Amino acid sequence: MDQINMAPGQDAQRPTVEGAQNTVRVLLAWAGDDPNREGLKDTPARVARAYRELFAGYQDQPRNVLSTTFEEVGGYNDAVLVRDIPFFSHYEHHMLPFRGVAHVAYVPSKRVVGLSKIARLVELYARRLQVQERMTSQIADALEGSLQPYGVAVLVEAEHMCMSMRGVAKIGSKTLTTTFRGVLQTDASLQARIFSNVRG
Repeated sequence: MDQINMAPGQDAQRPTVEGAQNTVRVLLAWAGDDPNREGLKDTPARVARAYRELFAGYQDQPRNVLSTTFEEVGGYNDAVLVRDIPFFSHYEHHMLPFRGVAHVAYVPSKRVVGLSKIARLVELYARRLQVQERMTSQIADALEGSLQPYGVAVLVEAEHMCMSMRGVAKIGSKTLTTTFRGVLQTDASLQARIFSNVRG
């Protein structure tokens, strides 16, 4: 079996594609259907390909996404906010999707990063099995570690299918998670401005 590039601290081996497809066949049968019928016979291969895409975040590390930074900021010393970054992820407890938007802000100290890299960072963490709280912190941790900014703020707002499709079945309910670091944790007026800009 080939070694998977897991998140830091994890040590696991990836099963073969054939093993993954066999698992899907077992789940189809367990759900009560016939995995050999015409409509399902190619489903295991499709699911395996879909999982490669949906969980592509395990194939990269944040340090690679944020490896290129720039010192030329022209004296800019205020917050940089990239808002309404859409994402899809999967809740690790039920493996059901959750989706929403992330808003990411930081106050540069000496270096800035390309705006598209912030969106890529959100995508990297979203395309792993997640809980929203951890994903919020991971984005902030990565920016802090790479840029050493004066402050970081991450706000994530999402709807969880584990609440909408099953259990309490409350369609449309959303969860908001936030983390503030550095000056964005201690400066109430700057924090309020970030909230205001996020809300448009």
